[in-house]
Amino acid sequence: MMPPETELATAPSNLLPVDLFPDSPPTIQPGRGPLATGQKYANILRASLKERMAYRGDFLIGTLLRFLPMVTTILLWRAVYGSVQAESGKSSIEGFDYQQMIAYLLMVHISRMFSSMPNLAAGIARDIREGTLKRYLIQPVDLIGYLISYRVAHKVAYIVTSALPYGLLFFLCRSYFTTFPDPLTFAAYMLSLVLAFLVGFFFEVCVGMVGFWFLEVTSLLYIVMTLNFFISGQMLPLNLLPKFWFTVLTWLPFQYMAYFPAVVFLGKVQGLDLVKGLVAEALWALAFMVLARVLYRLGLRRYSAFGG
Repeated sequence: MMPPETELATAPSNLLPVDLFPDSPPTIQPGRGPLATGQKYANILRASLKERMAYRGDFLIGTLLRFLPMVTTILLWRAVYGSVQAESGKSSIEGFDYQQMIAYLLMVHISRMFSSMPNLAAGIARDIREGTLKRYLIQPVDLIGYLISYRVAHKVAYIVTSALPYGLLFFLCRSYFTTFPDPLTFAAYMLSLVLAFLVGFFFEVCVGMVGFWFLEVTSLLYIVMTLNFFISGQMLPLNLLPKFWFTVLTWLPFQYMAYFPAVVFLGKVQGLDLVKGLVAEALWALAFMVLARVLYRLGLRRYSAFGG
């Protein structure tokens, strides 16, 4: 399966997340206390949501085009399972039969809908390199707070505009879903998606913060994102890897961006293993959250803005 296109692939190049900001964030009247802070970022979220919904046509067309590789994927795995069954008589590979494999790859699309953060790390690194990061230092707007408010708005707009085409896709592919999770498992699945958003967001923020120490990080970002595509389970279930690598990857946070939510929905992680997985996912989200703050503070100590 080809890597999914970025969510902003159809938007004009000058509308990438970090470029959406004007020369300086809108002036916000300073306030005190958590209520005033919450209101400030709620206003940012609301403004970003209106901006994103202005391009819902682009979202819709881009979403439809991203479904085309699924046709190739279905045909590919049909050939793989046909060959396996002809040679060994087995109808499943590492616990996944043909229907479950296609269902898994479909659910990965939902996982990535929450965890993917297109251009986030690159945008942070660009702001650092070009000196435009100073906009967050001279106004009462926190960089990470601003970005997470914007990303929440982006995700809401994306989910709303893609609900219809995704609903149509899953209706056409309903025969691949042999079971549906019970209410408790479904609640755990929804929680895993929210945590996947946090893991994906703060992981990319941490990667972007590397720009404080390296002038050019394009190659590093490409390597990290390419590896993430494979080891997060977007290409195929991690179960299909050799046992050693499967064990290693289940201890890393990348599985929570694609693999873990999908297998939770399919009922392949239950009981105590499900609880442990959710706790581990929450801990990884918290760890990246703290790391992002630490890297930001350390980076500001060596940051010098010129121009812009």
